[in-house]
Amino acid sequence: MNFDDYCQQKAAPPGSGTYYALRQASAKSRPLLTALFALRREFEETVKETSDPTIGRTKLAWWQNELAALASGSPSHPVSKALAAYLPDVKAAYPALQNLLAGFEMDLDQARYLDYPNLRRYVQGVGGTFAALVARAATRRAADSEQASSWSTPLGDALLLAQLVVETGNDARHGRIYIPIDEMQRFNVTAADLINRKYTDAFTDLMRFETTRAREALHAALAAVPAAERRAQRTLLALAALALALLDEIERDGYHVLHQRIALTPVRKLWIAWRAK
Repeated sequence: MNFDDYCQQKAAPPGSGTYYALRQASAKSRPLLTALFALRREFEETVKETSDPTIGRTKLAWWQNELAALASGSPSHPVSKALAAYLPDVKAAYPALQNLLAGFEMDLDQARYLDYPNLRRYVQGVGGTFAALVARAATRRAADSEQASSWSTPLGDALLLAQLVVETGNDARHGRIYIPIDEMQRFNVTAADLINRKYTDAFTDLMRFETTRAREALHAALAAVPAAERRAQRTLLALAALALALLDEIERDGYHVLHQRIALTPVRKLWIAWRAK
């Protein structure tokens, strides 16, 4: 299997939202974007699918070394080789790749967040950093690439906030609760309620609040995307459109996210991604 095939299978299996979002990218930018999504998935699997934190740290340390090898021109992993092949300036991207890895490392350090400002550190490290990498990879001109972080970082933050709503139940079952403690206390919902899949009026009110924040963040971030960039950034726009549709679906279902992962059908994903502008 060559590194392109590996990245495609890792990042965007057929039927996934990422698969349809990447199909909106230009032929020129798609290989690099696919490699970036594959790297993000590698990091995510390392911290979220490894039950032993010691093993997780060992794997992240390996990735830290691999990123250094990528920067020095000697990568060994298929994803790193793809990045070496497609990144126009590996050394320039190295700090952002390190920041992304550091963001995921936070999952090994804490499973709860006291308040929203604390959660935002994680959201910015994982969500905003990644969206900025994607935006810079997709932009057409170097001058635009330098400005991409200003509008793409808030969009990445919003995308991750939406993802956290979708994954509320699954994350709780794996010992991670991303809803800030003070917000759970405000709505009188406990960690045990989430872990035990307890649906109450209080939980519905809490999830309505979390969903509204994610939706408003997405709308604000989308409005800030420069008109001249929208065509080149259709992958991020498609992801945002899919996230908004999924939040609407969760709302219609009554926020029943504790025992199931609510999803859109592949046909609907295709349609939403294709129409995103």
